[in-house]
Amino acid sequence: MPDLLHKKNELVRAENIVKYYPILGGVLLKEVAAVKAVDGVSLTIAEGETLGLVGESGCGKTTLGRAILRLEEPTAGSVFFNNENILTYNPKQIRSLRREMQIIFQDPFSSLNPRKTIANIIGEPLLVHGIGNREERNAKVLQLLEVVGLRREHMRRYPHQFSGGQRQRIGVARALALNPKLIVCDEAVSALDVSIQAQVINLLQDLQEEFHLTYLFISHDLSIVEHISDRVAVMYLGKIVEIADSPELYQNPLHPYTQALLSASPLPNPTVKRKRIILKGDVPSPIDPPAGCRFHTRCLYAKDICHAQEPDLAPFQNGHQVACFFAGTVGSV
Repeated sequence: MPDLLHKKNELVRAENIVKYYPILGGVLLKEVAAVKAVDGVSLTIAEGETLGLVGESGCGKTTLGRAILRLEEPTAGSVFFNNENILTYNPKQIRSLRREMQIIFQDPFSSLNPRKTIANIIGEPLLVHGIGNREERNAKVLQLLEVVGLRREHMRRYPHQFSGGQRQRIGVARALALNPKLIVCDEAVSALDVSIQAQVINLLQDLQEEFHLTYLFISHDLSIVEHISDRVAVMYLGKIVEIADSPELYQNPLHPYTQALLSASPLPNPTVKRKRIILKGDVPSPIDPPAGCRFHTRCLYAKDICHAQEPDLAPFQNGHQVACFFAGTVGSV
């Protein structure tokens, strides 16, 4: 594993997470197929680090994040939080666990109740968990607003009275209300303007340092993930295909899919151009993924073994893990 995990305590460990969504058909509505959204994913997140999770839309990133939080019940596998398998928890234990694990949703408007004031939205977690009286909760809400760059007069306003960036700051404040250890950021800045994205990213980094937070940062924006992440995992069609420290992955991508993603990411220097890797075909259906390596139908380097056998996510070099039979021998960006 990367050196980071030897230096810090392991906070989250997901083992062979599987999440299938049944497809019902026929008169009796029997299961006729299943959408294999997440299919055997294992990863670890060290205490205090940011793990970036990237991939094309529909590859299972959000489902994996929600399964780790038990917002979606995995079909199979285990999720360990502080060395305890939370999939064995009863409802009372899950309620207590919610204080340790929170999420920032993608859409900062639909994730906020339009009928509640900002004070009620941010203070609701405190009320649900019976923390403090009304005065103490209001004081905590005011403190959280100040932490995320908002003011006292915002407490009595409603979500529609704020800009997108301000609404996402409210979502961040709500996630911080219970002093969690882990926050899943599910496309937390993708709905925001570029200038606002930078503000929210900087806010998340400042809060991580101040409150010793751990992030699972889900995004399809490779430049943002590179900026905020300590390690990066690349996901394709329900599988992790590569994982490494952020500088190592961006400078030396080993999986053909990662190389293609990075080649499509624009560079900030207009005089420098990358050689674009154009993938053939479309992403296969998660209902019926291809046999062998799931990427072989689009891979420029696929051989016979790729059609017949699925590669394991295995250590390669410099803490790098990659699921490819020809890692290190294929072209790079």
